[in-house]
Amino acid sequence: MEVTIWHNPACSNSRGALKLIRDAGVEPLVIEYLGSPPDVATLRQVLAESGLAATELVRSKEPEFAALGLHGTDDDALLAAMATHPRLINRPVVRTAKGTRLCRPPETVLEIL
Repeated sequence: MEVTIWHNPACSNSRGALKLIRDAGVEPLVIEYLGSPPDVATLRQVLAESGLAATELVRSKEPEFAALGLHGTDDDALLAAMATHPRLINRPVVRTAKGTRLCRPPETVLEIL
């Protein structure tokens, strides 16, 4: 099974999801998205695959969110901001052939393994 995780090693939810994937016997493709952020097209694809809204994928409590004046903005502005400021992307995002999920809590990953 091919599994990709957008991972932040500093995040306990991200570490938890990665552990659950590995405990299931799968070695995922780990993308440390802070250093290799997805582009807007990839973010749109993740939204379509997961059924999430841009407001659910963005971390609105990050200081950059307020600094960039993103409160109340549209999806295009949120996606552009996430592509430019990847710290704004909620994590972990896991993609498999069975689906794409924002794995908060980490156990959500079990739905798509």
